[in-house]
Amino acid sequence: MIFTSEQVSSGHPDKLCDQISDVILTECLKHDKDSRVAVETLIKDNHVVVAGEVSTKHFFNLEGIVKKVLEPYGMTDIMVTNLLGLQSKDIAQGVDNGGAGDQGLMFGYAVDETPEYLPLPYVLATRVLEKLMSLGHPLLGKDAKAQVSYDYDKNRIDTFLVSIQHTASADLDKVKRIVTEAMMSVALRYRQNLDFKVLVNPTGRFVLGGSFADAGVTGRKIVADTYGGFAHHGGGAFSGKDPSKVDRSATYMARKIAKDIVREGYAKRCEVQLAYAIGVAKPVSVYVDTFGTSRYTAKQLEGMIRERYDLTPRGIIKELNLLNVDYTKTTCFGHFTKDYLPWEK
Repeated sequence: MIFTSEQVSSGHPDKLCDQISDVILTECLKHDKDSRVAVETLIKDNHVVVAGEVSTKHFFNLEGIVKKVLEPYGMTDIMVTNLLGLQSKDIAQGVDNGGAGDQGLMFGYAVDETPEYLPLPYVLATRVLEKLMSLGHPLLGKDAKAQVSYDYDKNRIDTFLVSIQHTASADLDKVKRIVTEAMMSVALRYRQNLDFKVLVNPTGRFVLGGSFADAGVTGRKIVADTYGGFAHHGGGAFSGKDPSKVDRSATYMARKIAKDIVREGYAKRCEVQLAYAIGVAKPVSVYVDTFGTSRYTAKQLEGMIRERYDLTPRGIIKELNLLNVDYTKTTCFGHFTKDYLPWEK
């Protein structure tokens, strides 16, 4: 079985939007812990549209925030359209009473095949982009995608693909050498084979990138944000949402639960589903699947989860300290790849 997983860089247009949304969220919570934030961002060329609902006592300079996010990507002369309003009083009423900010289903996943308790091809695709971005090489741009196809029958990397922006005058052979060296370095770090198929910029050129090549929208990279396609996804995005929104907070808790189950030896692979009704505090359902890797039944594990974890929005926010998280640290290169985030500890 060959399974393929993907990651995108911080300069991808969708990730530019995620960053703007998460900076607004972090700025509001820093000054007002009762802030309610649900921000969506759209970018095309140098035009940014920020829409959604923000209820906060903190005044922030939206245009200043947008420009501060985009300047490191070489973007100037930004036009910002502000379409922000207040949170609906009907929704606020339910949240104020401790209920979930929306209905929905959220999934958490963990597997023991990497130290991060994440799928190997997903981790490889993530780490190679982190490495390439950290190089700051003058030939390379900030918009990139990585994709790894892994043969689970032979336990080896089959194909390693990176498409990365580069300067107009760049020697394409040199770009390929730089990228291939990064691939090899990451493969060695995870003790993998080096004789995989290498694909670098299959179209031949990748000069125009970011929002000038593609439009970007907040929440369009939810699979890259989570498990690279290995687990179910409830469909809710994370960026720009305060933790009263269970799309974000309950997904973080579900990941923590799945990781705890695998890390503590209850299973080798685990997926946890939590489901909520808007305005209701406790989840309407808890479901566990260990894919035949546990000596415990799903019913036993579900009972343990309900007894051990407070799954109300307030309980999750308290346990994971979600009102004090710098959400800009979560936005790029996966929400479950950094061991310093509270749900990963």
